Amino acid sequence: MNPTPPAITIADHSALELAFRAIELVRPVGELEDPSCLAPWLAPIAPGPVPFAREPDTKDLVRAMLRVGGFKPSGRSKPASEYLAGAAAEGRLAPINLVVDAANAASLHGGLPISVVDLDLAREPYSVAVRGPDERYVFNAAGQEIELAGLVCLGDASGPCASPVKDSHRTKTHALTRRALIVVWGVRTRGGLAGAVAEWAVELLRGAGAVRR
Repeated sequence: MNPTPPAITIADHSALELAFRAIELVRPVGELEDPSCLAPWLAPIAPGPVPFAREPDTKDLVRAMLRVGGFKPSGRSKPASEYLAGAAAEGRLAPINLVVDAANAASLHGGLPISVVDLDLAREPYSVAVRGPDERYVFNAAGQEIELAGLVCLGDASGPCASPVKDSHRTKTHALTRRALIVVWGVRTRGGLAGAVAEWAVELLRGAGAVRR
């Protein structure tokens, strides 16, 4: 069985529905089988049954949810799920590692943004809230930053670390990752979808032998 997700304090949000799943891998992610085993799921058309339907208006609902705090979800700040859909349509959505690939597949076919946080790099306490002015974090190895004002984010003891747009480089998975938290950023108008997407991501990992049943 998968471990219980850590306690997370969630601030009031009129449009957000969250789902969390904590996973513990059978071995460090860098030692697991070739991540290409999930590659077929990274295509726009799923190679098999998906336990939920991607509704055409989900994109607009996700953007509306992000605007609640004053964030502008467009251009380079568009939801991660939109980036995935575009990359998949152009054949650019390549395997990374089994955990990220499972999350990307679930996000692609569910239409909701997903974050993946290494639980050995993040530290309690955890919280979810809209971030204030002048907050930012580095999101890639090149040191590029995203401005977080108005964006709902997951934070740990060191500050914000994940969001529906881009995740912090500080807590991203790497070859030695053994424990991770999958966060699905859903919308209340699609009640239950966030949980279904999160559970399917974990099921893909079970099918790949990455986590025990």
